[in-house]
Amino acid sequence: MSIKNLLKIALAALLRNKMRAFLTMLGIIIGVASVIAMLGIGQGSKMSIQQQIAGMGLNLVSVVPGSQQRGGVQFGASTMQSLKENDVNAILSDCPSVLAVTPEVRGSGQVVFGSANWPTSLYGENESYLQIRERSVQSGRMFTDREITSASKVCLLGATVVKNLFGAGADPVGSIIRFKKVPFLVIGVLSPKGLNTFGQDQDDLLLAPYTTVQKRVLAITYIQGIFTSAIDSKSTDIAAKQIEETVRRQHKLKATDQDDFSIRNQTELLSTFSSVSDILTVLLGVIAGISLLVGGIGIMNIMYVSVTERTREIGLRMAIGGKGIDILLQFLTESILLSVTGGIIGIILGIVASKIIGSVMAWPVIILPGSEILSFAVCTVIGVFFGWYPARKASSLDPIDALRYE
Repeated sequence: MSIKNLLKIALAALLRNKMRAFLTMLGIIIGVASVIAMLGIGQGSKMSIQQQIAGMGLNLVSVVPGSQQRGGVQFGASTMQSLKENDVNAILSDCPSVLAVTPEVRGSGQVVFGSANWPTSLYGENESYLQIRERSVQSGRMFTDREITSASKVCLLGATVVKNLFGAGADPVGSIIRFKKVPFLVIGVLSPKGLNTFGQDQDDLLLAPYTTVQKRVLAITYIQGIFTSAIDSKSTDIAAKQIEETVRRQHKLKATDQDDFSIRNQTELLSTFSSVSDILTVLLGVIAGISLLVGGIGIMNIMYVSVTERTREIGLRMAIGGKGIDILLQFLTESILLSVTGGIIGIILGIVASKIIGSVMAWPVIILPGSEILSFAVCTVIGVFFGWYPARKASSLDPIDALRYE
C-alpha cells in the first residue's frame, strides 16, 4: 500500500472521531509545549547569567585577604591586614599577563546633600577601576593620578545615589556632598549598570581615590582587596598563577607556609553558574518530558480502543487480500499522525507561551532551533514506539475470528 493511501485512510479514521483524536493529541501538545518553554527559560537564564558575569569583567582576577593560622591561632579573613600598596605595585611590574591593577578599600555609611541623605557604599580605587570593571563616566571626569597621590576629597557618584540625593536626571558635577562628615567634591557620574548576578545594585556607590578613603574616612594603611585585569580572558589562569607567586614573594612566605590571601577569577564563577544552570535546565526538561511520556501512553491506549472497535473492519480487509504488514502500517500511520500533529501544535504553542512568559514575567527566554527539532523527533519516536504494539496486535488477528467479532 502506498504512503499516500496510508495517510488518506489514517486521516479518514481519525476524522471520524475528531474530539477523541484531539484529546489524545492533547497530552503530546502539552508535553512538547512544556519542554520548549522550560528549555527556553533555562537557556535564557544561563545566557543572562553569562552576560551579567561578563559585564563584571571576564578578565577580572581578584586578590583578597585570606584566613591564616599563626601560633596555633586561626585568624579570619576579615581580621587580616596582609595586603599592602607594595603588593599592588609588585603585581603591576612583575606579572606580564596582568594589564591593569587597582587596590580597593571600602566602607558604608550615610551620604548627605542639603536635606537629602542616602545609605550607600564608598569604594576607594585608582584610575584603572573603569578599565578593570568595564565601566564608563557618563558626565564629568575620572579622578587623576595626582589626586590619588594627594588624597584629594573628590568622588564620582552612581546613578542610584544621584537619583536619591539630587533627583532623576540631575547633573551633580561640582556639588559638595558629605560622607561620614567628610566633604567630597563631585567630579563625575558613572554610567548606569543595573543589578549584577546576585541582585546587587551596581549604581548604588560613591567612587573616590583609595588614598582618600584610607586616610580621611577609614584611617587604615592596608588594602582590603586588589583587583586586576588579565590581558585577555584566556590569560586569567596564567595571570592568577603569576599573581600568587608575586604576592607570596612579597609576603616572604616559605614553601610550607599557608597563603594569607585568596585569588579568585570570573572564569571559575562563570563555570560554576553555567554548570548549575545546565543542571536546572535538564531538570526542567525532564519534568516537562514526563508529559510527553503520559501523552505517549494516551496514544497507546486510544490505539488499543481503535483496534478493538475496528476488529471486523480488519477481518474484512484481510479477507479480501489485505496483508498483515498493510494492517500494521495503517495503524502505525494513525499513531504517528496523532503524535506528529500534536508535536507541531505543541511546538507552536511552546514558542508562543515562551514569548508570553518572557514578556509578562520579564524573564529572559531563548528558543534554540535544536529544541524544536528535538521535540519533533521525539514525537515521531513516541508515535512509533507507543503505536507499534497495538498495530502489531491488529496485524496478527485471525481473519475468521475478526469477522465473527461482535
